Amino acid sequence: MASAEVGDDWYGDDPTVNRLQDRAAEITGHEAAIYVASGTMATQIALHILVRSGHLAVCEADAHVCETEISASAVLSGIAYKRIPARQLGILTPEQVEEALRPDPFDVEIADLVCLENTHLVGGGAVMTVEEMRDVAGIVRSARVPLYLDGARIFNAAVAAGVTVADYGQHVDAMMFCLSKGLGAPIGSMLCGDAEFIREARRVKIIFGGGWRQAGIMAAAGLIALAEGPKRLHEDHARASVLAAAVAEALPGALDPSAVGTNIVFVDVESIGLPLVQTIDLLADKGVKVVPVAGRIRMVTHVGIDDEDVGRAIAAWREISAEVM
Repeated sequence: MASAEVGDDWYGDDPTVNRLQDRAAEITGHEAAIYVASGTMATQIALHILVRSGHLAVCEADAHVCETEISASAVLSGIAYKRIPARQLGILTPEQVEEALRPDPFDVEIADLVCLENTHLVGGGAVMTVEEMRDVAGIVRSARVPLYLDGARIFNAAVAAGVTVADYGQHVDAMMFCLSKGLGAPIGSMLCGDAEFIREARRVKIIFGGGWRQAGIMAAAGLIALAEGPKRLHEDHARASVLAAAVAEALPGALDPSAVGTNIVFVDVESIGLPLVQTIDLLADKGVKVVPVAGRIRMVTHVGIDDEDVGRAIAAWREISAEVM
């Protein structure tokens, strides 16, 4: 990063940023890509382009885009969501998407876009298979609306499913992924699509205040993340499985370890009579930091978590079990 060749990304002449963008497009199977500061920025740029103000985007009811980003969508683009509860782990079926896209006979509610999330965060890091995405894509194409993928953790999905990111990318019109999270870069996300879409995305990025100068310093870390990060994601998945199995043993009924397929572990302590906030505080007292998400405790394994860290977390959960169960 310290020796990165830089220019001015606002003008499109930072060579390290340009290399990162070219590599991201190649990996996802799209024509072009643009480097932005965060996953939310990437998605909000895409929504601004693909959804008209006053129109709807279809998404799973607990998707990040219509939970954490709902205010951003309203303020920046004047759009709302048609939220469809998934039957299992945040994965929408083709039938659900088809029903959501049925035209309003009064032409009031109009859906301009379908959004998918893979892996699905609130679904516990659940993986949508390539076949499932292909089937949804067929429905969306028939309805003549674009399909967008919130692929913040798409590399985790690809590793778990034994496929490439491009296998997923071929079925969507545009997608984003995070260089941080599992891939390990300190900052940044990529928005990918066809050349005309990315041309407009660059304009919207600047309008949203996302034009940065010598961004090659950060982009250099992104290049390393793309080259090295995917090779070790299976380690995160294995550690998450070990953690989930141990917590399930310590707190029976608080989670199903078989549902943990990638690097996210949710523990529903309230379902076994433990208060959520108090349990978080107890874990913090034992040196384990967790966050509440959708009424459960979320733990995530990543490049900064090793076997020793997982062991400490397991020990903390066992101590809590002995104290309160």
